[in-house]
Amino acid sequence: MDRNRRWLVAWGLGYAAVGGASVLVPLYAIALDASLAFVGLIAATAALVGVPGAVAWAALAARTDRRRPFVLVALGATAGVLALVPFADAPAAVLVLNAALWFVVSAAVPVLNLVVVEGAPVDEWDGRIASLNAWQGYGWVAGLVLGTAWTVLSPRAGLDPLVAQRLLFFVLAVVATAALLLARLWYPEPSTVSAERFRRVYARLSRSNWGAGRYLRASLYGPTRVYWGLRTMRSRPERDRGDAGRGGRRRRGRVPNPLARFAPALRRYVLAVVVFSLGFAVFWGPVPAFLAGRVDAGAVFGVYLAGNVGSAVCYGPAGRLAKRYAPYAIQLGALAARGALFPSVAVVALVVPALAGYALTFGLIGATWAFIAVTTAGIVTRLADDANRGAALGVQAAAAGLATAVGSAVGGVVAGAVGYLATFALGAALVAVGIGLVVVARRPSGYRSARNAST
Repeated sequence: MDRNRRWLVAWGLGYAAVGGASVLVPLYAIALDASLAFVGLIAATAALVGVPGAVAWAALAARTDRRRPFVLVALGATAGVLALVPFADAPAAVLVLNAALWFVVSAAVPVLNLVVVEGAPVDEWDGRIASLNAWQGYGWVAGLVLGTAWTVLSPRAGLDPLVAQRLLFFVLAVVATAALLLARLWYPEPSTVSAERFRRVYARLSRSNWGAGRYLRASLYGPTRVYWGLRTMRSRPERDRGDAGRGGRRRRGRVPNPLARFAPALRRYVLAVVVFSLGFAVFWGPVPAFLAGRVDAGAVFGVYLAGNVGSAVCYGPAGRLAKRYAPYAIQLGALAARGALFPSVAVVALVVPALAGYALTFGLIGATWAFIAVTTAGIVTRLADDANRGAALGVQAAAAGLATAVGSAVGGVVAGAVGYLATFALGAALVAVGIGLVVVARRPSGYRSARNAST
């Protein structure tokens, strides 16, 4: 590896700490008697705080023309927050600390995207951003492996489950501290790339190799795409901007509505993405509490690991199938399978041994995500014309991210009121509605016109 890019190893190590905490935090809150609604709220706040953090730090990075301090502060703050969580003795404190964790991790996103492309020609930017996502993904999975091993072995050492969870937070804090030290040693302060230049180029990047086999955890609605998508969404096409050079007055402070520029089929498809993303989140919101009540903590980590591995092994096949067959057909099949699997989670333990059943079911759910993640970006790209493609991807990512936050909270509330089976069925019903909207968006006239406009 290039000496100037060794810091990616450090960032991947930091993401191992984040990946382990992603499952440990809800388990710890449950151990502190958090309600189902509160567990869903923890997931919702984590989803909401990312973009404001990215906006704030991006402004500071642009003002100071520095990169290194933001990377180091993100890793240092991650270590500090993880070290504080074991001292929290109430679910509310856990929620606040988890929000702080995701604020600092997500805040580094725009800075890291700038860092990885610095000094590289534009045609290498796709690959470099994919490499960043790869290191994050491998780190995330490594954190889940660590959590699985720790929670399986700690009872053999005679540790109380709550004590073992608190010690694991300290272990993850040590991992993040090691990442900080390595980043401080390996990360140079490079020449800066303008955030505005990155935004302009980002709108033209293909993203074709960002989700098909290049990394283990899809971030289709993650802070990277949401933040830069929103930045792209705010910009007018070049032909609409600037009459200032021809004597006209350029209007400032007005943000155009990108939906007005979208083809009807694209608007319908974005609505479909919002609805089925809401269904996904309704399902996932109460899942940590559901699993914690049926298997031990080590098995919970293992089930989440199975889901991530299921996604990982299917990104490559999903990308190949999307090139050979209609992406709509692939996505509809994946959505139908995912919707059918959601309610089956509530009853699978009645048919097969619990751990094996959950691992298999969540592995299949993870596999469906790979096909959905790959085809969603492809469909949006095909439905948008060249001038609006970046805006379309930004709107889709931002809207789906908001739906994820809302759905997580709703899932927790519904599970607490009517139980898991009804909640998982609600998630499946929303996915079914999303399937109907995808079918409506698939109308040939809208699809063909958008494709013709982009060619």
